[in-house]
Formats: sequence, C-alpha cells, structure tokens
Amino acid sequence: MHLSRKIRTGKHKYLFALILLSFVSVVCVAFSMEGSDDFDFAKKEVLLRQIGHETLLQSGDSISRVLPVQKIADNQYRIKFEHDFTFQPDSLVNTTRRLLAKDPLAGDYIVNVLNSSDASVAYGYAISENKKDDIIACKGRKQPIASYMIDIKFKPTAINTTKNRYVLASLPFLAFVGFIFLRSVKPQRTLPAILDNEMFNLGSALFDSKNRKLIIDGKTIDLTGTESRLLLIFALSPNETIERSRLQKEIWEDEGIIVGRSLDMFISKLRKKLEFDPNINIVVIRGKGYKLEIEV
Repeated sequence: MHLSRKIRTGKHKYLFALILLSFVSVVCVAFSMEGSDDFDFAKKEVLLRQIGHETLLQSGDSISRVLPVQKIADNQYRIKFEHDFTFQPDSLVNTTRRLLAKDPLAGDYIVNVLNSSDASVAYGYAISENKKDDIIACKGRKQPIASYMIDIKFKPTAINTTKNRYVLASLPFLAFVGFIFLRSVKPQRTLPAILDNEMFNLGSALFDSKNRKLIIDGKTIDLTGTESRLLLIFALSPNETIERSRLQKEIWEDEGIIVGRSLDMFISKLRKKLEFDPNINIVVIRGKGYKLEIEV
C-alpha cells in the first residue's frame, strides 16, 4: 500500500502540472484572440468609414459626417450618416469590393442599404470570393435622396479563419508537452526515490531495492527492473495476500497494455531466484492473488 500510495502521489503531481500548463496555454490563446478581435474591429472600422466617406463624395456631399461605425452582431457592422444622400448601386458595389479586398478576412459578405426610418431594405447585394457567386441586382438605377444606413455582414468562417489557424497551430505543441509529462508519469521504470536506500531482509537473503539485487552469503543475484518492482511490492507486505489486479496495475498500468500471462511469467522467474531458501516462497491464493510467505 505504501508503494501504491507514493506512485499515485507522483502521478497526481505530474498531472496537476500538465493541467496547469494547459490552463495557462488556453488563457494565453484566449487573451491573444481577444486582442486580435479588437485589432480586427479597428481595422475593419477604418475600411467601413472609408466606404461611407466615398459614398458621400459620389453623391456630391463633401461636408457632412460619417457617424461612428457600429458592431451590431457577430461579423455584422453598420455605417450611419449625418444627413440624407443619394447613391448609385454600381458605384457602391465597386467601392465596397475595392476597399474590402484589403481585408483578408472579408471574403464573402452581404451589403444591405436600409432606410433609417423603418430599417426596410432599399437595396442589397452579395459579394463572394468566387465572382460567379456574386448576387448584384438593379445596376444603373440611381436611388432617391433619403436617410440611409449601410449594413455589411461577413461570412463567419472567413472572419475566423486566421484565429483558427493560430489555435490549431498550438495543438501540436500542447500534445508534445502532454506526451513529455505522461512519459515522466511512469515511475515504475526506476524505483521511487523514497525507496532508493531501502534494504529488506527476506529470510536468509538481503534484498537491495535500489540496485535490484538479492544478496545471499556474499553472493549476488541480479534482478530485472520488473522483477525488482514486483518483489518490492511483496517485500513491503510479507505474508499478506496481494490481489492480482493490484500487481498488474502497479507494474504494467502505464505500459499501455496489460497482458495477464506476463504476471505469471515474472512470478515464476522470481520463484526460481528465491529457491535458495526453502523458507521463502511465493504462493498462489486462488481467486485472489499471490502471497510472499516467509517462515521464521
């Protein structure tokens, strides 16, 4: 139980560190995306105000103001004007197409010119990256002087493409960090540091858990890493039944695959190395597991 508890404690520390690192990464990405949102809006506002400015100039108005651009929904913006004006659909289409071509996130969009009084649509058209999909009607029809506002709605996938690339680009890095931490969660490869200096008396032998050796009358029997970990579990709980599932979990859990026959094979190898002392034996407890019996 002592070994199992220490191993679990070590895992929890590594997993906590991994979760903390992932959390920090997500927060950093979130803040970078928020900053990107502000910049995107500021850049888009400049282009939209330029659309309003050129629309007024084309109507012969070089004095009245273009009011502050409003973001009325996700990916949707509104240009408002101080005074009434008229506009030529062909000129408005060319102006939006020319200016919004400077924004790499403005691939597909829909433009609606609304009457300010009731928000009814006076004119509208759709622009696509594929010009064959453009929808432009009523060319050549000059619109009457009235109070208008222009709504432009951008296709969401177009405006979010760059952000998604940054997020996706960070995933391999997070996966790599996770792999490194999960590799380090495998304390079974070497004995836990807290047990490095522990020695165990097993009958007439001395078990050196740090150096993976059995010492008998000055003679040394080498143990493999798995044999040593297995014997260490038994040495911590002599004459007690250790469940088969616990042995498999503590020895092979982090190897990814648990093979039932592997445990039996290593038990058999340990028995042969303990044959020097008839008072020591690893016995099968049917339906439960194994026990290291040490007769005094």
